[in-house]
Amino acid sequence: MFPAKGGAGSGAVGERVFFSADVTRMAGVTLRQLQWWDERKVVAPRKENHRRVYLPQQVLEILIVAALRRKGLSLRKIRRILRLLRRELAQPSSKARDDASKLYLLTDVHSVHLEDEPERILKLLSEAPSAMYLVSLSDQIKRITSEEAPRRYWTRQLQLF
Repeated sequence: MFPAKGGAGSGAVGERVFFSADVTRMAGVTLRQLQWWDERKVVAPRKENHRRVYLPQQVLEILIVAALRRKGLSLRKIRRILRLLRRELAQPSSKARDDASKLYLLTDVHSVHLEDEPERILKLLSEAPSAMYLVSLSDQIKRITSEEAPRRYWTRQLQLF
């Protein structure tokens, strides 16, 4: 899906990055919402020269948070979903590693499923004992990688003094 994200302060030259204004446009949220999620450690970007810098994986997480908030989930539940999702994506057998044409996140807040087969998705939805939430990861990834998405890359600044 996306390369593993680097730690704070790390920045490979040529690494694609997004600034807060880019992320707010893509996610359909306000700058204040983005700041609030950062303060609450939902998704914590790097800070460079007093600017928030997001990697593609973090932008995907913001898009997921925004989609789940629109569905009415609380930040507490979304934090849990993100933890489960990160764990699922870290597994070598994760379906997100494949180049599936359509990949969906299904969650009931207590579990996370990454599915690319419509039959399996329908089975999970129909057999669910409680409400399930569905987010198209493929659509979110396309928003990040599309031609309309900003093209900014991490570069080293020349030290003058």
